[in-house]
Amino acid sequence: MKNDIAIHWFRQDLRLSDNPAFTAAAGHSKILPLYILDNHNSGEHSMGAASKWWLHYSLEALDASLSDTLSLYQGDPMAILLDIIARHRVSAVYWNRCYEPWQITRDKAIKARLTALGIKVKSFNACLQHEPWSILKNDGTPYQVFTPYHRRASMTDTDSQSLPAPALTQSLYQDNRAVALDALSLLPEIRWHSKFNPCWTPGEAGAQSALKKFLARSLKHYQTGRDFPALKAVSKLSPHLHFGEISPRQINKALLSFPDDNNREHFKRELSWREFSYYLLFHWPELPQKNFKTNFNHFPWTDNPESLKRWQQGLTGYPLVDAGMRELWQTGFMHNRVRMICASFLVKNLLIDWRLGARWFWQCLVDADLASNSASWQWVAGCGTDAAPYFRIFNPVSQGEKFDPEGSYTKQYLPELKDLPEKYLFRPWQAPEEILKKAKITLGQDYPLPMVDIKESRKNALAAYDSSKHAIGG
Repeated sequence: MKNDIAIHWFRQDLRLSDNPAFTAAAGHSKILPLYILDNHNSGEHSMGAASKWWLHYSLEALDASLSDTLSLYQGDPMAILLDIIARHRVSAVYWNRCYEPWQITRDKAIKARLTALGIKVKSFNACLQHEPWSILKNDGTPYQVFTPYHRRASMTDTDSQSLPAPALTQSLYQDNRAVALDALSLLPEIRWHSKFNPCWTPGEAGAQSALKKFLARSLKHYQTGRDFPALKAVSKLSPHLHFGEISPRQINKALLSFPDDNNREHFKRELSWREFSYYLLFHWPELPQKNFKTNFNHFPWTDNPESLKRWQQGLTGYPLVDAGMRELWQTGFMHNRVRMICASFLVKNLLIDWRLGARWFWQCLVDADLASNSASWQWVAGCGTDAAPYFRIFNPVSQGEKFDPEGSYTKQYLPELKDLPEKYLFRPWQAPEEILKKAKITLGQDYPLPMVDIKESRKNALAAYDSSKHAIGG
């Protein structure tokens, strides 16, 4: 057995099972497992506050699974890795690939530098079913529309066998210059995240538990149930997937035991949408900043900080929107359909730039993912690839009446409306005075009046879209 040390650099792969880079490191006599909080290269896409909360507890769980040998650092990975290599007999460095543009640039530079020093460097795919460069049209160009991408990806073979966690009979090695978890200062200073704890169990075991719970209770209702936020039919696997506590391959393997029906296929399609988001970010790395459809470069967005703040705080006067924004603040999550409704309200009823909404989600979501966040906001705004047409403007009143008919979800996050009859729950401004009095609601005091008129703001949005088309001769 070789007397050498292999570094496994954990990033967005915080698990031991089905982790190809960690398995490769396990082939050496000693493994030095490390995680580096990189504030040096990430720039404007440094991790949001809710994601940092998740990372803290995920690293805690990972360290426990490694018998408390995870070495933690903060700073520039290039400098940290070179320092460790200078002090220890390191022969190889392994990691699993990340796909955010700044990470690709960073990793290429590190790989070139370490290879020049004679260090074996190898990276693996641990978070996608298909590498972004492997699915192309017949002419060799990338897809811009989801359905043909999904069709081609579905016909492409993938390895369905997930790797077991290595036995780890060899020595786990810890660097004596590593810092304590608390030194990373991941937990927000303000205690707004205190309600997260009952909602989530970060870590590999928590991910597996969430998957089993979803398969046992919710998948059979997924296709239709996922549109109704009170039914809790969604998987809530997104933060586990983002931090790599579970892999798509592990999920697909588990799905094989479930009957081949529309619910399973619909869920697999959602996994494919996640892949497509990564695909778009890889081929169009400016997706987080720039409109995919260039005519939106002329869109007359409104600069209104006060309106943005009311949207962020769930004080728009439209109960389903406000319930969603308060769910986000209280739990670090928002139901998928409600995300679309809240996003549509911001960009189409308030005419506020989608990038400001994406920035708020980035700070508040425990599943904040640059690829999914950027692609989804552009989809709702109508400026992205495969986007919803701009004239598709979600009506928060009719959406609430259709998808939260008993008001269970809305009243959970808006307890001030708990005594309002369902007939007026999503349009409280239309309730007779005696109904409001009985429900102990004074509009404008206990609950806000609507910020904008839905019909009027829709008309303004369509006029703004027409003006942006005319600005470039569309």
